[in-house]
Amino acid sequence: MASATNFFDFKPLDKKGGEKDLNEYKGKVVLVVNTASKCGFTPQYAGLEKLYKDIIAKHPDQFVILGFPCNQFGSQEPGTDDDIQSFCQVNYGVSFPILGKTDVNGDNAAPLYKWLKTEKPGLMGIKSVKWNFEKFLIGKDGKVKNRWASTTKPESLEASILEEISKESA
Repeated sequence: MASATNFFDFKPLDKKGGEKDLNEYKGKVVLVVNTASKCGFTPQYAGLEKLYKDIIAKHPDQFVILGFPCNQFGSQEPGTDDDIQSFCQVNYGVSFPILGKTDVNGDNAAPLYKWLKTEKPGLMGIKSVKWNFEKFLIGKDGKVKNRWASTTKPESLEASILEEISKESA
């Protein structure tokens, strides 16, 4: 999708294998996270869910987290899309959308992730995702505002997210 100019131009696969039109999130602040069920960072699901609930309680319809399960790091997301959905719900009560399993690096990387990494390269300009639970913050204008490493705890992102929510829509 070389013509993409912002986040809302993409249509990644949803949990059923169909296209998910990200245009439905236009005007919202979006936190994109590549997730895994069998990773040392998996407990971040709890922090992400708390962050999501806390922010939408104060700012309904202005924020969403999108989880993109990925099996590229140590095969830590081996299950089917249905297994992943069940795991997230049963173990962490996840209420934000978990989309279809996604490659974030390599030749088969999802177009969305190719774009995210180009827009906001990592440390020293590296254009790859280093591990599970890397996070990208998308503003209401569809532009990448920030990127955080896997080690960054979800609760530490609240101020940055609220700052983006407080900005006028593009």
